[in-house]
Amino acid sequence: MTSDFRSAAHDAVELLADYLEGLSAREVWTPMPAAAREELLTRPLPEDGTELAALVEAIGSDVLPYPMGNGHPRFFGWVNAAPAPAGILGSFAAAAVNPSSAGGDHADVHLERSVVRWLAELVGFPHPAGGGLLTSGASMATIVAVAAARNRAAAELGVNVREEGVAALPPLVGYVSAETHSCVRKAAELLGLGSRHLVTVATDAAGHLDPEALRERLRTDRAAGLTPFLVVGSAGTVNAGVVDDLAALADLCAEEKLWLHVDGAYGAFGRLDPVSASRYAGLERADSLALDPHKWLGVPVDCGCLLVRDTEQLRGTFSLVPPYLRDDAAGGLGWFSEYGIEQTRPFRSLKVWATLAAAGRSGVTADVTRCCELARELGRMVEEAPDLELLTPVETSIVAFRYAPAGADAETLHRVNVALGVAVQERGRAFVTGTVLNGQEAVRACLLNARTTEDDLRVLLEECRAAGQDLR
Repeated sequence: MTSDFRSAAHDAVELLADYLEGLSAREVWTPMPAAAREELLTRPLPEDGTELAALVEAIGSDVLPYPMGNGHPRFFGWVNAAPAPAGILGSFAAAAVNPSSAGGDHADVHLERSVVRWLAELVGFPHPAGGGLLTSGASMATIVAVAAARNRAAAELGVNVREEGVAALPPLVGYVSAETHSCVRKAAELLGLGSRHLVTVATDAAGHLDPEALRERLRTDRAAGLTPFLVVGSAGTVNAGVVDDLAALADLCAEEKLWLHVDGAYGAFGRLDPVSASRYAGLERADSLALDPHKWLGVPVDCGCLLVRDTEQLRGTFSLVPPYLRDDAAGGLGWFSEYGIEQTRPFRSLKVWATLAAAGRSGVTADVTRCCELARELGRMVEEAPDLELLTPVETSIVAFRYAPAGADAETLHRVNVALGVAVQERGRAFVTGTVLNGQEAVRACLLNARTTEDDLRVLLEECRAAGQDLR
């Protein structure tokens, strides 16, 4: 078995190295042939085992030819990064060890504490020991953070929500903007808070949450006898990459004694770009911050991170140690499973460590800065184009724009831009996705790959024009 694995693993490395090396020369994405799709969907479970060499061959013939496309330098869709080679190696090694990183005295646990601290240092967030953990992604990080905020608010009302449940609480009200990620609503629903108790606060034209509108709504809600407990700010929205006025939100939350959660899943690492850094003032004053190393840092999926200021509040929300899990080797900080929902936890920290160690702070900073520079250049190219319209100023590395040739009526512009993202994808030379911003259909290009060039940006705009003309 060991010799079979050694031989197959060598073959797999060669296969994957060839795949990564050849990405730029292939089309970004193409629809799967119907026969190939059907074969995967209906493939029967083999009666007898398959040799490892044959499995590697099948991966090469049946999977790698049909990728999502996010390794390509002209992939600008959603917020999906190319995997960092060091992170791929870390993932491979972590799978070989295959621990549960819930707690105890083994390397993965201690390494996770280090990489969580590294992530906090990168974005300038204060990091007390035990003040964070790796998660499956920002959606899970958000659930964990909102649960801690809910339990703190309950304790202030004299309710032990872990024993009595949310039925013992008055409605708790959270405040978001129209640009807040949907995972916040999911968290509110899952935690029994109810999405109708998430109040949408007005934004400015670019999509920043308006602190004065929030202040007024808090005044109104308190006068009506409601119980505000949470404000969610964005450090880079998914639609346009805008960063809320976090300092103003932190001031207001301190005055009103509200939990400030910042969604930095995509954008918090933009703080490393010297041009963008000032936008993030106040980030370090949040009660909790969600990050996604599997986005801008290129750590292979899945890997999110939650950072918190109050470790005891987080631990008090989740800690539950049955007798069979007692372990003195865990030390004073206890188990990671005391700080979140997951009990069995994968060895995520090795791929984070490998990715960050391979790049170093200077390499991560250079890549983030390069992506922001490319986004600003794309924004300038859109503004200079007579048939394109930039929908909001570029703040991080997302550019939202639409196809808008002179003389086209509003109905045509709407129809064309609704279909534009998919039309570009199907042409194969670039990949961009659609959205709605300020009520207008648009495409939005997210730049996360520092290997992208100015020529790639030109190809993207050429493809948007060509697809737009075809759709008209």
